[in-house]
Amino acid sequence: MKDKDSDHKNSSICPLTYALDLIGGKWRLPIIWALSQNETLRYNELKRKIDGITNMMLSQCLKEMEAYGIVNRQQFMEIPPRVEYSLTEEGKNLMPALVSLAKWGKHMKSKNGQL
Repeated sequence: MKDKDSDHKNSSICPLTYALDLIGGKWRLPIIWALSQNETLRYNELKRKIDGITNMMLSQCLKEMEAYGIVNRQQFMEIPPRVEYSLTEEGKNLMPALVSLAKWGKHMKSKNGQL
């Protein structure tokens, strides 16, 4: 997780750069996308949907995105314990921009002959 000093520095950068800091990195977008395709997912269900992610990275990314208000973590006091993850309203609001970005990426891949 980022410390308070880096959050303070990020407050003065442009909004697009700040947004990309929140969702950037190798694993955050795949996590967001998996959660957008499913209303809620348990930890192991989410891990199975993201090839190559380790338990440590998944836990770290989920904690960071929960702190940023993108991911919701709901813990049920049952035996055995159950935790479910979903996108918050802020996370859901991000999806139209990501869909547009995916369309643009697909267009650029075809334009550059990489499909």
